[in-house]
Amino acid sequence: MNLQIEIFNPDVRNLLEELEKLNLIRVKESNNSRSDFLNLVKGIRQKADAEMSLREITTEVEAVRSERY
Repeated sequence: MNLQIEIFNPDVRNLLEELEKLNLIRVKESNNSRSDFLNLVKGIRQKADAEMSLREITTEVEAVRSERY
């Protein structure tokens, strides 16, 4: 599970580091999460044979949602 957390108080960083030492969490800094995601999408689109229609996208989304629930 990935979460993005915005820290308002710098003292919290110490608490996160202690949790990381206990192997309860892993702290990974990333300033490029949006650009990484967009690069991933571009790569997937380049591999596609043809663009998906809105109906095909909706069908795929509904299938994935039904598997989750």
